[in-house]
Amino acid sequence: MRILHTSDWHLGKNLEGCSRLEEQELFIEELIEIVDRENVDMIIISGDIYDTGNPPARAEKLFYFALKKISKGGKRPVLVIAGNHDHPERLSAAGPLAYEQGIILLGTPKSIARVGEYPYYKITDAGEGYVEIEKDKEKVVIITIPYPSEKRLNELISISMDEEEMQRSYSERMAVLFDNLSSKYRKDTINIAAGHFFISGGESTDSERPIQLGGSLAIDPSVLPRKAQYVALGHLHRPQKVKGTEVEARYSGSPLQYSKSEISYSKSLYIVDVCVGEKANIQEVYLKNYKPIEVWRCESIEEAIKKCEENSKRNVWVYLEIKTDRILLQSEIKEMKKTKEDIVEILPLFYESEKEEKELKSIKEKKVDELFKEFYIHQKQVQPSAEMMELFLSIINEEEEKDEAQDA
Repeated sequence: MRILHTSDWHLGKNLEGCSRLEEQELFIEELIEIVDRENVDMIIISGDIYDTGNPPARAEKLFYFALKKISKGGKRPVLVIAGNHDHPERLSAAGPLAYEQGIILLGTPKSIARVGEYPYYKITDAGEGYVEIEKDKEKVVIITIPYPSEKRLNELISISMDEEEMQRSYSERMAVLFDNLSSKYRKDTINIAAGHFFISGGESTDSERPIQLGGSLAIDPSVLPRKAQYVALGHLHRPQKVKGTEVEARYSGSPLQYSKSEISYSKSLYIVDVCVGEKANIQEVYLKNYKPIEVWRCESIEEAIKKCEENSKRNVWVYLEIKTDRILLQSEIKEMKKTKEDIVEILPLFYESEKEEKELKSIKEKKVDELFKEFYIHQKQVQPSAEMMELFLSIINEEEEKDEAQDA
């Protein structure tokens, strides 16, 4: 079976208030062309279809257009799971109407696909967290884990766990879930998993909404189902293979650059060829960069204006950083934006004078009580009393003790 793995479309997402829908429409056109050209049998979309739980109408229209085209009227099954950006009920609302078109929409880890025989495929078995699909006499069992928040995870496994087990870490509870669901894998089926969560050690970017707090919702790579021939992951925007496990698990990444932190690598998706009992063969397919993000660093205002003139026709998003010893005039900002469209940010970087550098160095070398005394004199025009200084230092010590206790 040939499976295409993609995720993190974030339809409707903006860049500093600028719409990316035109670029997302170009991606969908390219995706349709890839699916047809590569003779894909099934598509897995591993979450974060939209950027918010209440996406704009144009974004929803684009999603349904994409599903219609890539499913080919039901001939090509498409499995979609929700990510942490998606509203699970809203995403799966069209589910009952979508099965005939080969589309399976799962909003939460408790979602259950509808067993039945459809024009071009069958769902032969399904339950909370798994689905078995038969197409062209091939059977594939997929463990399905839409974004498992702490609450959703507890709801899914609380029946089979006692109170002590429920107090285990998030990663340990995910291990229990995977162990339970792995029993659905068989020797005569292709065995896959699809999930939207953060694996410890993954390389993140600035554009993902964190789903782990201090590592509490991070999953150790060792808990991934060992019997899975491929794990199709969503959440991280950089395409990457999961390290620290023998399981073939990958994040497909987002199709577009969604922040400055994503400009140093190419965007892609994966095509996975997998047969019963054999190791998956994985091909990375690189996507076009429809409108790159660039950071222009200029040594002066004059250089910035000139660069805008020289690159006025280029179709790029621009973050403009300008070294200067004064505030930029509104007339200069207007000239830059008029000359070069799609400047999303102008950031002045002020030169530090020799005097300022000395003052900054002096401040860094002073103790906190000295700084407080200078500040108090500046504000009150009198020396702080001994009682005031004692109170201030006691507060500082209490805060330091709290920090040390938290670190321990």
